[in-house]
Amino acid sequence: MRGGVVTVAIPVLNGGALFAAALAAIRTQIIDAELEIVVSDSGSTDGSPERARELGARVIEIARADFNHGATRNLLVGAARGSHVALLTQDAEPADEGWLARLLAGFGQGDDVALVYGPYVPRPDASPAVRRELERWFGSLRPGAERLAATERDLPAVELMGRRGFFSDANACIARAAWERVPFREIAYAEDRALALDMLRAGYAKVYEPSAAVLHSHEYGARQRFRRAFDEWHGLYEVYGWREPATAGRLISQLRGELGPLRRDGAGLRTLTRAGADQLVRYGGAVLGSRGTRLPARLQRRLSLEGRGTELVRDRRPAP
Repeated sequence: MRGGVVTVAIPVLNGGALFAAALAAIRTQIIDAELEIVVSDSGSTDGSPERARELGARVIEIARADFNHGATRNLLVGAARGSHVALLTQDAEPADEGWLARLLAGFGQGDDVALVYGPYVPRPDASPAVRRELERWFGSLRPGAERLAATERDLPAVELMGRRGFFSDANACIARAAWERVPFREIAYAEDRALALDMLRAGYAKVYEPSAAVLHSHEYGARQRFRRAFDEWHGLYEVYGWREPATAGRLISQLRGELGPLRRDGAGLRTLTRAGADQLVRYGGAVLGSRGTRLPARLQRRLSLEGRGTELVRDRRPAP
């Protein structure tokens, strides 16, 4: 796109060195438009808002208790001047100076394109397991546009779970005009999946652009992995109504899917053992998380990585 304003928006809380690196990488982007950076800070104590201002960002400060994944992103997009708003998380660093231009180019695949997103690539110090997980998932996604036929827009949400409905606002760009009609749901988790579902049902398209990558990977200990899975599957239930089957067959299938490629690659016993243990912890979090609405709110918060109970706001269908 030529001319106008493009905004990059980031929510932050104590982003540290990774946030500073992301801001610096944003400043290197080469586009034929004015670049604006908008940051929402929810009570950082590490100097993150000051660092953002030093690099020319506009900072919106909110109370930590007011942060909500969906509502805060609505706040950011609403405050943006750009006709297109790129979204990152505080630890997602554009991989090169062409990241934003490639996201914007995705809107050229149709006047109905509302969302364009790209992959995560592992950081140089990522473990082999994390590297393999990211490469396998994003390598399985089909580049290009995804749309629903008019006859598909009333399908049960669970039928659109998985690759077809996948979208991540850790590395994405949104057409503001589409967002004005279909904003984020104000939910605690999986707000990006919900947005994609709502956009597709409203007749918009989403585009996966594999060349628009960000450096973004996490190493979790067992407790963190469990709590992260609890949040993710709690969110999948909210959006799709999906409950992870709690059966031995399902667990065995998950272990085979995880360990089989490792064995074929010649992984040793230590790697296989660690990967198997990680999968067991993740599966336990998934089973419990997808049943989280049955738990007391206090227990939900203890099991959640973000310390949140999740209100059930599921299967919203936008007005035509």
